[in-house]
Amino acid sequence: GDDFWPLRDVSFEIAKGDCVGIVGENGAGKSTLLKMIAGVLIPDEGDVQVHGKVAPLLELRAGFNDNLTGRENVYLVGSLHGMTEKQIDERFEDIIDFAEIKPKFVDTPVRHYSSGMKVRLGFALISQLEHPIMLVDEVLAVGDKAFKLKCYAAIDRMLANERTMVLVSHSEKDLSLIHI
Repeated sequence: GDDFWPLRDVSFEIAKGDCVGIVGENGAGKSTLLKMIAGVLIPDEGDVQVHGKVAPLLELRAGFNDNLTGRENVYLVGSLHGMTEKQIDERFEDIIDFAEIKPKFVDTPVRHYSSGMKVRLGFALISQLEHPIMLVDEVLAVGDKAFKLKCYAAIDRMLANERTMVLVSHSEKDLSLIHI
């Protein structure tokens, strides 16, 4: 009687290179859906089929360990996504520059970062991955206008390279700047 199924009888396909925006209120199942696509959650019924590596940015924490520094988290999360140390070395400055993390914070534990700084660093990192599928969950709602515009431009570049994207938001306005 009290069971709640945020996702039931849901079926869809997303073609390679497509960008899909999902808008809904709290509790609508948006984050649950992305977690299932990312393989973080397993559905109670049915299945999720994903063909390709997934770069998820699912929560404000961006998968970071709060006790590690920004630098350490970039290396840890990057390596968990299959980047070699050499690849991370080559892209590290681009990641920090894109995230606009001040040098004094690079070697500071991320527990001292604002939620905006974590999101910036998380987005900057996943935008450097070469995974064909990218999931973005509400995180662009945190950034300031200039950073959002920079992210939208990066998303447009990734889409031009035929990356597949699924973005969720509470607001259509947040997704309207992306050339879906």
